[in-house]
Amino acid sequence: MSHNDTIVIGHKNPDTDSICSAICYARYKEMTTGERYIPARAGALNPETSYVLDYFKVPVPVLVENVKTQISDIDIHHSAGVSRNISLKKAWTTMQENNEVTIAAVTKDNKLEGLITVGDITRSYMNVYDSGILAEAKTQYSNIVETLEGTMVVGDPQAFFDKGKVLVAAANPDVMEQFIKEHDLVILGNRYESQLCAIEMGADCLVVCNGVEVSVTIRKIAQEKNCTIITTPYDTYTVARLINQSMPISHFMKTDGLITFDQEEYADDIRSEMANKRFREFPVLDSEGHFMGFLSRRLLLNAKGKKVCLVDHNERTQAVDGIENADLRGIIDHHRLGNIATMSPVLFRNQPVGCTATILYQIYTDHNVEIDKTTAGLMLAAIISDTLLFRSPTFTDCDRKAADALAKISGEDPEQLAIRMFSAGSELSGKTDEQILHQDYKKFNAGSKTFAVGQITSLNTDELEKLRQRMPAYMEKARESEEVDMMYLMLTNILTENTILLAVGAGCEQAVTEAFHVECKNGEASLKGVMSRKKQLIPPLTAALSQ
Repeated sequence: MSHNDTIVIGHKNPDTDSICSAICYARYKEMTTGERYIPARAGALNPETSYVLDYFKVPVPVLVENVKTQISDIDIHHSAGVSRNISLKKAWTTMQENNEVTIAAVTKDNKLEGLITVGDITRSYMNVYDSGILAEAKTQYSNIVETLEGTMVVGDPQAFFDKGKVLVAAANPDVMEQFIKEHDLVILGNRYESQLCAIEMGADCLVVCNGVEVSVTIRKIAQEKNCTIITTPYDTYTVARLINQSMPISHFMKTDGLITFDQEEYADDIRSEMANKRFREFPVLDSEGHFMGFLSRRLLLNAKGKKVCLVDHNERTQAVDGIENADLRGIIDHHRLGNIATMSPVLFRNQPVGCTATILYQIYTDHNVEIDKTTAGLMLAAIISDTLLFRSPTFTDCDRKAADALAKISGEDPEQLAIRMFSAGSELSGKTDEQILHQDYKKFNAGSKTFAVGQITSLNTDELEKLRQRMPAYMEKARESEEVDMMYLMLTNILTENTILLAVGAGCEQAVTEAFHVECKNGEASLKGVMSRKKQLIPPLTAALSQ
């Protein structure tokens, strides 16, 4: 997943509508924009949804547990690494051409070896009076040839000047003999005697200036004595100034204590570390340690975060972690308006219908986008799930119109599909109390109170009765661990169209009594005709808790 992709995701503890709508909306956006939209999920699938995806042979959306900004979401300064053996001059030229202040030395397989900055290069010129630094830096002859724009007359360009000092032969041979030592590099002119003297004194390299041609005799003697000869068009003064620029960056680059960042690290986690260091840029590596480029404070400050579209919710408590820092691009929902804030206007479509997939059906048809058989099947399954096969009071004429059209396109019988879906979803054998409670679970705010509501829908009366006796003890533990004031669990019987509501937490029974005008005793109430959490339970309960 790249930083150019947009994530389409539903709420935590996803149900069939949030998963199917994420898949179908991502498909719609890709078809109409040509950009990449990735359907995702914010939690584990419930059995009903798993059955639907398996039945229609659709891959499970990728799990995204948070949408916090990572370095991979930031448009870092991508930069190609260089060899540790390149010259200071070439490094400087590279920096000027690419408007860079830092370059990275890397191995052949692009692993970071060190960093060199403009400051490191300028400081290297302070060693101009150290005549031994060229050898100390183990300078390759090819670097010297390149820096002096010269020609190698005798010798191996890949060999290294790693002994001796650098000197200019400005005196006659008698005086030169007192200064030239074995392995030295001698800068001189076209005087035959001076060239011969330097070779005889054991110099490792002659740099002949002003572009003069070296005689055949000198070349032959140099080969016999293993002395390298380089000619250059520059005069001796210029050569003396330039030659230190041929040293490899490896001698000056920083290799120890490098501060690097992995591209998967979160922006929030690295801000303080960047603030405490005075470096202008920090190298970024991939998960295998390969060099990717540089991250600066400016780039971090301008980071926009992951591009995200939300479906089937618009409340922050239900959204994937990190949504407050994401680049929110749109919301498609059918619930009450929540508390998600955006920095700029976004596409927001919210309609009082029974299912998000119904809105998506309208979006597809309004824009004449083809709905294929699989997409139609997913949308139909979502409508069946959210409206409890058209029994929920949230069910509208829009849902009916969409379901009829989608059934025709997909070739599915809604009632037969519903029986298989609900049977798969109500199969609770072997599941833990935690899995049952969080199978379809959402958190809400009402005034100063926070509360959570889970829902189990089933065709099996005996199974629901066992849950009625089993779940309250666990719910109290979960309420404390999740730090909500109250917790409710709807045990909804699809056949009888009734709900047994389990309640835990201080004041929970009073809230139920005030909201529904029924007796709530021992943490339990019978709600006849109540099947929809969104339309029949949350509004009156929120109103009661807000008073």
